[in-house]
This record gives sequence, C-alpha cells and structure tokens, in this order.
Amino acid sequence: MTIDYLETGRIIDSLTAGETDEVALMATVVCELHHADDRFDWTGFYRVTATSVLKIGPYQGGHGCLVIPFSKGVCGAAARTGEVQLVDDVDAFPGHIACSSSTRSEIVLPVHAGDGRLIGVLDIDSDQPSAFTRADAEGLSAILRSVFGRL
Repeated sequence: MTIDYLETGRIIDSLTAGETDEVALMATVVCELHHADDRFDWTGFYRVTATSVLKIGPYQGGHGCLVIPFSKGVCGAAARTGEVQLVDDVDAFPGHIACSSSTRSEIVLPVHAGDGRLIGVLDIDSDQPSAFTRADAEGLSAILRSVFGRL
C-alpha cells in the first residue's frame, strides 16, 4: 500500500482541527502517516528542545535515538539547513546516525510553525533502499504546512 497524500492530508486535517498542542499534533500525524504506507518502517518527530538539539518526540516503530545534535546525521542536517533530506542509501550519508540497523533509506523534513520557527523534524525511515521521491517530499511538506502552519 502506498500513501495517498491528498486523502491522508484530509484525514489528518479533520483529526487535528482546532488542536494547538504540538505534541498532540505530532502524535496524530505520525500515527496516520505510519499506517498509510508500507514503505514507512519508522515514522517519528524529533523536537527542538534547546539550541541546536533535537530530542525524540512521538513516533511509531522501534526505538529511536533519544538526542540528536543539529551537527549530526540526516535529522541534524534537515534541522541545520532547513531543507528536506532525501537519502537513498543511509550508509553513504556522511555522519549518518544508525538508530536502527534495518534502515536503508530515509526522508527527513523540517517542521515549522506558522511564525517560521523550527519546532522539529519529521523523520521517516524505510528498510528498502531508495524508497522515497520528490513526490513524497512534496506530499509530506503539504501535510506539515497544513497542520503546523496554524501554530
């Protein structure tokens, strides 16, 4: 099963309407995304909790890393640069942090509130190589803007 971003976005919007708590929003988004696509082996948020520090937030899947500095890994790169990270082969990514040995590819998107502040990153791992495309980046970005842009 492959995700239908428009339909999943509509479902997430209806579930999160009126909610302003970041963690509640993250938990709902992660649950819906994780169960919408068989490629998604680990789906979760890392929250900005201090200057240049990400800490684990709501997630689905096996254990994640607890703390990731902006200076390390794919999640750190997304937070540091503000750009989507599409990684076809995590073993080829310089400084990749192996939170799970089964991860082959990854997409990480920065998450901004409506005022522009970075509140975290959305990290989706796959046990398949080259699992993610620009279409995934666009679909996921639209959902994140819709949900977190109203904060």
